[in-house]
This record gives sequence, C-alpha cells and structure tokens, in this order.
Amino acid sequence: MRCVTNARVDVSRGLRDDAAVKHLQTAEEYTMRSAGAPISLAGSHLGKARHVCALFKSRDDEYRVTLPFIKDGFECGDKAVHLINPVRRADHLQRLTSFGIDPDSRQQGGQFELHDWRETFSRDGPLEPDRQLALLEDALKSGRQQGFPVTRYVAHGEWALEEGASIDVLLEFEARVNHIWPLSADAVICTYDLDRFRGDTVIDAVRTHPMVIIGGILQQNPFFVQPNEFLREVRERRAGGAFHR
Repeated sequence: MRCVTNARVDVSRGLRDDAAVKHLQTAEEYTMRSAGAPISLAGSHLGKARHVCALFKSRDDEYRVTLPFIKDGFECGDKAVHLINPVRRADHLQRLTSFGIDPDSRQQGGQFELHDWRETFSRDGPLEPDRQLALLEDALKSGRQQGFPVTRYVAHGEWALEEGASIDVLLEFEARVNHIWPLSADAVICTYDLDRFRGDTVIDAVRTHPMVIIGGILQQNPFFVQPNEFLREVRERRAGGAFHR
C-alpha cells in the first residue's frame, strides 16, 4: 500500500491518445499495482493523470506546494528527480533542508537526483524535444530499474527562456510528455513562474497538462487539449509564421 489512501481522482479518459491506447490495459494494471493509492498534492490527489502544470507567483508559493509533495515522496519510498535553474541550486537545497529533508543522504542512497538544465537538456547542443523526451523517459525508467515504485519529477519551466531554446520547443515537449501516460505511474510536475512568462504562453502551457495547480490548489484541467490535436495546432501556427519566439 502507498502512503495516501483517499479516493482516486481518475482523469485517464482524457489521456487515451493514439500512441498509448494499445497499451492501456497493461498500463492500468501497472498503475494499480505500482501506484496503489493516489499521490497527495496541493490539497487534492493525483490519480492516473500525473502530468501537472503548476503556476506560481513567487518561490515561496512554489515551495509551499512542492515541499510537502517532495517530502511525502521520500517517506513513501519514491524516487525524486529535480530539474532546476542552475542559479537556484543552492536555494533549492537550502529549502529542502529547512523542510526536514536531508538531500545529501537521499542522493547518496540513490533516491534523489538533482540536475540543472544546462547539464541535461542543453548539454549536447540546442534544446530540442526528441532529446528532452528521451532524457525524461530515461530518468523515469531508471527509477523503476532501481526498484523505486514511482518517480516524482519536478522541473522548472524557465529553461525555455534560455539561449538556444524557445517557447515553441517548450510547448511541443509538454504536449508530447502526455504520450507517456497511461504508460507510467510516475508524476511530473512542471512549475511556471508567472512573472517570467507572457500570458499567451501560460495559456498554452496550461492546455498541455491534464492537471493544473492554480492558487495553490490541484484541479482537473477543463482546458486540456489532447497532445495530437495540440501538436497539429502548433504545426499550423508555424506554417502560418506565428511563433511564440
């Protein structure tokens, strides 16, 4: 049994895209076996839809929501992978420590990995979705290979503002992440600093996630667009010369 035993929030119906449907039965069995009960997050619970857009106005707001989620994962025996802005590394570790988490011991035990996007996404050249998705899938698979039932992946979305990246790359990546579900019981939380992104970008980012955190509360996202449909829209924008950046 997992740590949380409350009722499941099931939004898997919206994730049965063309790429995943043939694996659905196996994936549902895997999710029930590996995830058990839902994951507690931001005043509610994640069921099978575990790709979350988390919108915050400040770092304090962000960590008020994410730190309990992170600590709960360690206590439940899940793996944690964090992808952060390199300039925030020291602050990130300090906030973990102040919340009663010992990041050093967790890293030494293989339960915690901390990366910045310059040593992952942009290490081998300009950011591009295929390589980013491969890195994400490798991180999630490695957790299971190490014996962890679930990996909780937290990523800062501001990598899209770095040189060599673009908002279009971000949005394509976010949409295609949804092809991983319902093939995985892992949870991916994508945090967005509302002071760093334009309103139209935030709207599109929200549309690529089946779950959203607004005002510190987790909600099923009524504006979620199926990945294939969203990617078709992005391609049409590009063909018409409408780019975010």
